[in-house]
Amino acid sequence: MPNLIEFSDNVAELRESATIAVSQQARALRAAGRTVLDLGAGEPDFATPPWIVDAASKALREGATRYTAVAGIPALREAIARAATAESAAAGTDGVEADQVIVSTGAKQALFSACFVLFGAGDEVLVPSPSWPSYDQILRLARATPVPVPGDPERGLRMSADAARDAATPRTRGLILNSPCNPTGAVYSAEELGALLALAAERDWWVVSDEIYRGITFTADAPSALHVAANRDRLVVVDGVSKRYAMTGWRLGWAIAPREVITSMTALQSQMTSNATTVSQHAALAALSDIPRATVDVQRMCGGFRTRRDAARTIVIEAGIPHVPPDGAFYLLLDVGAAAAARSSTDGGDIGGTGFARRLLDRHGVATVPGEAFGAPGWLRVSYAAPTDDVVEGVRRVAALYRATD
Repeated sequence: MPNLIEFSDNVAELRESATIAVSQQARALRAAGRTVLDLGAGEPDFATPPWIVDAASKALREGATRYTAVAGIPALREAIARAATAESAAAGTDGVEADQVIVSTGAKQALFSACFVLFGAGDEVLVPSPSWPSYDQILRLARATPVPVPGDPERGLRMSADAARDAATPRTRGLILNSPCNPTGAVYSAEELGALLALAAERDWWVVSDEIYRGITFTADAPSALHVAANRDRLVVVDGVSKRYAMTGWRLGWAIAPREVITSMTALQSQMTSNATTVSQHAALAALSDIPRATVDVQRMCGGFRTRRDAARTIVIEAGIPHVPPDGAFYLLLDVGAAAAARSSTDGGDIGGTGFARRLLDRHGVATVPGEAFGAPGWLRVSYAAPTDDVVEGVRRVAALYRATD
């Protein structure tokens, strides 16, 4: 018998990303010859706008192939600050300076770095539930303790300030926000954000606001914590180009934070990846240097997402599936708990969204993500970031399984 590998305590509880695992499983089944409708993906299916790709190609031809400053090329940091300042002016709040910005290898790295420099052993951090599973894992890697705060079903599963206050202890050091939300698509109002930020300021908590889906909304714009907070002394706002500009593979994100935090995050990043990929920085610079042109592409993509959302919701409503009405992002969170429980005996006792998702994939060829991954047992996340025909057919199969009695 070979000796078992003993890993360090650093990764003893680390779990693979459930959302990435679903996409990999769908690709593997397709490679094996199965027809699979992938409604598990967390990325836009649209192509990066061609003019952004052209700008990246031009940058490569002009020599954008070497290291940059760890925190990002100055022009990009300035463009990010300029865009944030323009929004701040419209909201009547202070602007942002380039030295309050760090450019990272995707928003996930910015989130990791922020949590790693702000939280540590013994710290508790409030996390809305349900939420993206990486928040939990990132905080555990930082040796902090994530504390789930259940969202209110009457408010689209959004976390309230009262719920956060009730979940806090003397060890609470921070709060994570996410709007528009993954997996619900819910959008926090300025009043809701304001109440949470006021509570955090009152308790001297750090706030890490993940706003990667802010560009994808269907009713009113999603307010940013950057423009709602009375002060930004303990606020980190994370964003990027992946969702808004369909640039997931470019791996380019950033954080806006107090200068001292940016300095510490830069030092950490210098020992991890160093700078974000140079050509990706130039692609992002192109997008942020022509906001009117980029906005046309964003609105076009949002129109496509809205059409798919409405078509999917029509099927879901007709099937009587409880769900969170999404105002942003590109997800539907469906409550399939009752249907899953009714089939538990035929699924070998596998109750919950996991059993429902497994049956849906094995028997009906539709890949989704079970709610257990997000802290929502009995729920199912369906992504409509897929071709319209796939979304409609896939959701029809979800509805058929939900109504089935076998």
